[in-house]
Amino acid sequence: MKKFLVISVVGCMLLFVGCSSNNTSSEERNEIHVTTTIAQIADVVKNVGGEKVKVESLMGPGIDPHAYNASQGDISKLSNADIIFYNGLNLEGKMGEIFKNMEKDKPTIAVAETIPAHLLLEDEEEAGMPDPHVWFDINLWIHVVEAIKEELIKLDNDNKEFYEKNADSYIAEITDLHEWAIEEIKSIPEESRVLITAHDAFQYFGSAYSIEVMGLQGLSTDAEYGLHDVRELIEVITTRNIKAVFVESSISDESIRSVVEGAKSRGHEVVIGGELYSDAMGDAGTEEGTYIGMFKHNIRTIVDALK
Repeated sequence: MKKFLVISVVGCMLLFVGCSSNNTSSEERNEIHVTTTIAQIADVVKNVGGEKVKVESLMGPGIDPHAYNASQGDISKLSNADIIFYNGLNLEGKMGEIFKNMEKDKPTIAVAETIPAHLLLEDEEEAGMPDPHVWFDINLWIHVVEAIKEELIKLDNDNKEFYEKNADSYIAEITDLHEWAIEEIKSIPEESRVLITAHDAFQYFGSAYSIEVMGLQGLSTDAEYGLHDVRELIEVITTRNIKAVFVESSISDESIRSVVEGAKSRGHEVVIGGELYSDAMGDAGTEEGTYIGMFKHNIRTIVDALK
């Protein structure tokens, strides 16, 4: 009798565990698994998808997407995703073949390439090469929010209203951010509205917020720069009496510091105005680890240094 009782209890426990396991996996299957390249895209997915999505970004703080090589673990994350969002426009230049292979099996979306082509800016040094840094113009980034919303709805039409509501709310937030940024930049005297960084990541930013931008390197950090480029930038800084230049969180500060030293050798004092987030955001769990927080940090840093 006791033996029968023990077997019955164990049997019920196994049945309960089995049911719980099935419920858990069922819930996980109802969650859309999303893999993105850069964190800026992941942040949009989180805001639009909410609890309906599980998001994983391949590239964390301090990572340069131009030079990024995917690991075997990254391939696994991409393979296990229900949908992949990447920037495109050659930002993740070394991952092109991987995306081509992935799109055979699942939705693999280059979000920046959903923006109307006539709105994109080109590399000033290479005609026909689009600038991939579209997140620095909020009006363009809204196209990306809309594209991500539509792709999530395609996968989960039952929750269409949920995604639409979240997207509308997020667009309202970043539209307010856009208006705030315009007013903040206006507080910098016109002659001082010059943003100098290590590479040319801020072209959209300059166009959207009426500030002149200059980068030592081209659109990609793979672009070479030489002594001539450094000398040209030093000439601009000294003749125009520019007081501050900026380093970037995802790129070595060596090149910009050489410009600072070069200007100093010519009797002109220029300081490092602060660190900006360009191709990567801040640490997860911090304000700068969100798109809105990153953008605010950049605006405050630029205004404080140039105002």
